[in-house]
Amino acid sequence: MNKIDSIARRILGWKLNRWDRWFDYEKGVFIHESDFQPEDNIDHAMLIVERLKELGFTYTRKDFSKICFNDICASGETLAQAITNAAYSIVELSSIPDNTRIAQKLC
Repeated sequence: MNKIDSIARRILGWKLNRWDRWFDYEKGVFIHESDFQPEDNIDHAMLIVERLKELGFTYTRKDFSKICFNDICASGETLAQAITNAAYSIVELSSIPDNTRIAQKLC
């Protein structure tokens, strides 16, 4: 599973429909992988921010290309990359022990 797929499935709750698209059950729509590029598109990255806020994370922008969700921070060449990198860090942390506070928020 790559970074974007992990974020789509674990944070946004999209289900893998086939190798190149997800299905968003909340909205009842298919999302092709080319239509979700959060590292390159700030609007897509902000979908991640909004979902993490719903899950109880606080979003803090430290500077142009560094952000934090609670105490998990990341940077990137752009703000969109920083958001994506931080979200992926949350996914990675939550997949280690399933009973952590982060994993409980993501499930």
